[in-house]
Amino acid sequence: MTSNTRVVVIGAGLAGVRLARRLGELGVPVTLIGEEEHRPYNRVLLAEVLAGRYSPDVIALPAPAELTRARVTGIDRAGRTVECADGTKIAYDTLVLATGSNPVLPPLRGLFSPDHVLPEGVHAFRTMDDCLGLSKAVRPGVKAVVIGGGLLGVSAARALALRGAQVVLAQQSERLMERQLDPSASKLVRRHLTDLGVEIHTECRVRDVRCVGGAVRSVEMSDGYALDADLVVLACGVHPRVGLAQISGLDVRKGVVVDDELRTSDPHIRAIGDCAQHDGTVYGLATPALEQADVLAESLAGRANARYTGTRSLTRLTLTGQTAFDLAAFGETEALPGDDVVQLTDATRGTYRKVVVRDDRLVGGVLVGELGTVGALARAWEGAEPLPADGAPLLHLLTNDGGS
Repeated sequence: MTSNTRVVVIGAGLAGVRLARRLGELGVPVTLIGEEEHRPYNRVLLAEVLAGRYSPDVIALPAPAELTRARVTGIDRAGRTVECADGTKIAYDTLVLATGSNPVLPPLRGLFSPDHVLPEGVHAFRTMDDCLGLSKAVRPGVKAVVIGGGLLGVSAARALALRGAQVVLAQQSERLMERQLDPSASKLVRRHLTDLGVEIHTECRVRDVRCVGGAVRSVEMSDGYALDADLVVLACGVHPRVGLAQISGLDVRKGVVVDDELRTSDPHIRAIGDCAQHDGTVYGLATPALEQADVLAESLAGRANARYTGTRSLTRLTLTGQTAFDLAAFGETEALPGDDVVQLTDATRGTYRKVVVRDDRLVGGVLVGELGTVGALARAWEGAEPLPADGAPLLHLLTNDGGS
């Protein structure tokens, strides 16, 4: 790639900032476009800001100097320019979409006004503005309902409880964090939240958000039961932000379809992070986004063998405070018929460790409590090498706390 090649990156989240920094280190000029007024920040740590543990400055990312604050409204693929809301146009030779994802807003009665503004007291939990709005609204004794019991909902409920709110967590499925955890680990998460005073309702579907004078007052369940609410947090997941790609005519399925060089259906446009779909998968996690950014930087700097072949990603949740709680999960945490399972539980210490072995290979695991072994287990899983037949090394991996 020649030194005057113009690389433009849309999106100043983890993926976009990482790519811009790597390109800068490799001597490739880059323009990063971000629409938020805040300094780029690590979205993964927003719950710690909400909990009052970190200030927004602590989670700021070391952004490159060339950051343009603008909202991109269109892409002229023929002219190779991006069009911004203020009327300016920015030319590119290679365009990178790092547009991330949007929160899923459930189709609840009473949720939206005719102009699609959320009622007072109802918050998504995706951006710094969301986080700051919640932080301003929460106070000791406030009644908060968190809708959604995945990773984000659990983090939000805990943060609000630490701020003194009376928190109710409403989860539609039968247990918390069901995508990442097996039932035993999920119970430990539930116990941790309950110990903090969080009231948890599983297998309950929210039907209605009740407002008075434009402000939320209660949340109604499908069985008619109503929860008083001064605050409602929507933590119902995310979906890839692909609007720009769609109106530009790129191949979009669940996300923007990319190949191993992270090229879209237009050879001059690449995509990384939450908005990208590689080999049928939209990851929506930080580790794959960072790995994609690193590979793309190498590719754009002219390294011919730079390829992205997928990420085996580990989910990790560290909840600090007076009662710390650590959790890690990877691969398949629930066994299939014929799988071998090694499981260690210490009820006194509140620790739980389990791995699933299939055809002499580690295919998944979940650890709650002390995570000293997670590094060694993750390496064994990522390597996908056959385990020794006697099983002793696997037990060693589960019990040796020097492996992280």
